[in-house]
Amino acid sequence: MSDATTTDLYEVTMAMSYLREEMTGQATFSLFVRNLPPERGFLVAAGLESALDYLADFHVGPEDVDAFASALHRPPGDLELLLGLTFTGQVRAVPEGRIVLAGEPLLEVTAPLPQAQLVETYVLNQLSHQTTIASKAARCVVAAAGHPVVDFSLRRSHGPQAGFQAARLGATVGFAGTSNVAAATAEGIPAVGTMAHSFVEAFASEEDSFRAFARSHPGPVTLLVDTYDTEEGVRVAARVLRDLDRGPGSAIRLDSGDLGSLAARARSLLDDAGLPDVRIVASGGLDEYAVDDLVRSGAPIDTYAVGTRVGVSADAPYLDSAYKLVEFDGRPVMKLSSAKVTAPGRKQVFRRPGCADEIALAHEQPPADGAPLLETVMLNGRRTGRRPMLDECRARLAADLGELPSAARRIRAPVAPRATTSERLSVLTARVRQRIEDEMPAASARPQVPESAPPGSHRSVPR
Repeated sequence: MSDATTTDLYEVTMAMSYLREEMTGQATFSLFVRNLPPERGFLVAAGLESALDYLADFHVGPEDVDAFASALHRPPGDLELLLGLTFTGQVRAVPEGRIVLAGEPLLEVTAPLPQAQLVETYVLNQLSHQTTIASKAARCVVAAAGHPVVDFSLRRSHGPQAGFQAARLGATVGFAGTSNVAAATAEGIPAVGTMAHSFVEAFASEEDSFRAFARSHPGPVTLLVDTYDTEEGVRVAARVLRDLDRGPGSAIRLDSGDLGSLAARARSLLDDAGLPDVRIVASGGLDEYAVDDLVRSGAPIDTYAVGTRVGVSADAPYLDSAYKLVEFDGRPVMKLSSAKVTAPGRKQVFRRPGCADEIALAHEQPPADGAPLLETVMLNGRRTGRRPMLDECRARLAADLGELPSAARRIRAPVAPRATTSERLSVLTARVRQRIEDEMPAASARPQVPESAPPGSHRSVPR
């Protein structure tokens, strides 16, 4: 089986029905986040590259048809219409590393309806998960205020693939390294690591463990000092580093307790030992909130290692994301369900100074002070350009963060900017709504604000 079977069953049933009904006209689906999670002032677009890899390789083979048939308890012959299906469409998307807001399309897929429908689950999964993690990681970089941040999340991430993605996404937003060897090797990220408490416990004494570790690793080393008594561990580490002349570039690691107080005491002990160049690395349940507190307190910590809470985005582990049909066969469409109304038509987002974004129709010209966010990244089922380098993604994020209002960058109680809606999109929305209401019983129609025209827009959608 291929990744084509990594989908929800209803995608298969709908695609099969579309093919039987010969509904193969061009359809556009828009992927966006309805509302930001609590304590988020912005999101960082991510997951696009994984989605493009999937779409470029998408092919329904005989084994996939057999799997679909088995899931539906039907003969394989009933699903033969799906055999050989590939993705031949267009993708317009926000490049990885750019800041996005609620209601803004991260990606729009335009393809024959059965294709665009069948790829929904995988594409939505990749962009939702990776945007979640990238946004959490970016907040850690903001909180660290210039101090290096490294990724220690693999051991408790939600599977090896999620751990790999967390390492890559951390590097995308500015992390200095990762403990994940596979990701470091594949993505060219600096590999970082120290030792575990078990290493210290395996030796007769803490000093024996430090000296053995140093013998095995020429050059700078990082010694974990809190297995027993942290202050004594710092003293022992200082003695070993001084005796072996390993001070410059080396570090001690604090992994538990009151990290701020312990870092201050450790800094004093290291300085008194003539080791001002030995750095202090802090780890142990850190995320942007803890990092922000430590930085604001003036704790003398040089590097922050973040793990579990960032790798799973513990405080906001999912996004209220959606993949909705907005146009089919040249006809703009919209959803009127209560609290889940969508806006019709293919769209573009224009980024204006201060992230005062405007959601518009795809064919609209940008305002004089705006630039389009969505770019064409796939045509006829093939990428239109090369895969971006991680440093390009970092540069995009740095530029967007520079434009983001300070209130949106706050770690606690951020205030997210709200995108507005163009006049043409507002008019189209009103026209499509009226058409739908004219075709249905009046009692069924309920006026709602479209999902891609967030509450608080300066221009509301006409009723």
